[in-house]
Amino acid sequence: MPAREVDLPRRLFAEGLGTALLVAIVIGSGIMGERLAGGNAAVALLGNTLATGTGLVVLILVFAPISGAHFNPVVSLSFAMQSKLKWIECLFYTAAQIFGGIAGAFLAHVMFELPLVTASTHVRTGLGVWTGEVVASFGLLLTIMGCLRNRPDAVPYAVGLFITAGYWFTSSTSFANPAVTIARSLTDTFAGIRPQDVPGFICAQILGAITATIFFRWMSLSSRKI
Repeated sequence: MPAREVDLPRRLFAEGLGTALLVAIVIGSGIMGERLAGGNAAVALLGNTLATGTGLVVLILVFAPISGAHFNPVVSLSFAMQSKLKWIECLFYTAAQIFGGIAGAFLAHVMFELPLVTASTHVRTGLGVWTGEVVASFGLLLTIMGCLRNRPDAVPYAVGLFITAGYWFTSSTSFANPAVTIARSLTDTFAGIRPQDVPGFICAQILGAITATIFFRWMSLSSRKI
């Protein structure tokens, strides 16, 4: 998701806005799904999944030419590790993504006439869930790096499809994003996560992203020798 030559303020605005819209999609579709599902959690999750996966494709297509469409601190971290993003820019990207995510949570609450902030009570903790987040973040970064190397045009669709699958095959329902995780702690709705569970998720996401970056670099070096 390499951006064209765009100045930093515009890239940061794109990252903040894109992350805000992503979080609004995640939380808003969770609220709508839960309201319409009649107590059926599987149906609510399905609605949440489809909206998030398809919405993410659109957001990447729109914002990739401007900022790279990271919308995710661990994606920016991986790009910095690969020298595709300056470390100082990585810090600015992360700040924009976090503030954008919080704004997206507020937006979802306003749309559905809920209190602006309600700390989540949704328990998401334990070895199994943390392992799910490591796997989700590892797979997301591997998807991005692999497609950027071989099929850059496929990145938006591959990312959307992986997140769609991750909602169902990972025990954590594939947050894979610290900014989105923080924002989801501010909503006591279907998509929420208890604030005290956030640090465990973020540590797992960082571990998965760093491991994927190192693994892909090693794998790429090995393939050049063949």
